[in-house]
Amino acid sequence: MKLDHIVHFIRQNPQEAVGQWQQKNFHAAIGGQHVNWGTHNALLYLKDCYIEWLAVEKEEIASRADHPLTRLLLHDQVGFGTICLRTSEIQAVHEDLEGRGIKTSGILDAERRTEAGQVIKWKMLFIEEPVSTSLPSPFFIEWQESDEQRYRKLRDNGAVQDMNEKLAIDRCVFGVWNPEETADAWRKILGGSLELPNCRIEFRKTDQPKERLEEVHFVDGENKVEYAHGRYWLPRL
Repeated sequence: MKLDHIVHFIRQNPQEAVGQWQQKNFHAAIGGQHVNWGTHNALLYLKDCYIEWLAVEKEEIASRADHPLTRLLLHDQVGFGTICLRTSEIQAVHEDLEGRGIKTSGILDAERRTEAGQVIKWKMLFIEEPVSTSLPSPFFIEWQESDEQRYRKLRDNGAVQDMNEKLAIDRCVFGVWNPEETADAWRKILGGSLELPNCRIEFRKTDQPKERLEEVHFVDGENKVEYAHGRYWLPRL
């Protein structure tokens, strides 16, 4: 199981987000529309994961969407939301969690329509929990295609360039009220370790009124950038 992507809620149009990150010399790209959820996104692909900047496109659809991530977006509006973990055996993850007493959403079908009209499909799995100021659990994804197939298409359409595949995440730092308790809960979800093959999960005590991801550290990240209520430590390009 690996980090698949980091969800960061924004209020801007995704095209604005792409422009802002390109001004920082990072090659971001438009993702597309989640038609059934009323949302759209911009993406920054890295070596083996990506950043998703997610925004509401159609409020009337989003407000009716019975979808955990959309509900969290409407609640938080802006700032880091949660992280997504990639698996090739989402049914097994579902059965394992349920077998250990962790209630899930069940496996959900999902899709995104790109600007070119291509429909990309995947499956998702969430921990069943209310949206609140408490830290959201990570969720899980299984793509319809292999990583090699996905990245080949992303290279072909220009969403991934050489510089993207030189970027990687070192760690995600979450601000929580009880770091030890939260770490134990996440180890239970993640199978015993907070050390993913492509990202380290860290928790630190916060006095903020909401528990959320606070900092994303890239490998060799030394340049602090504040963006949409989130903090990135980026490498100097």
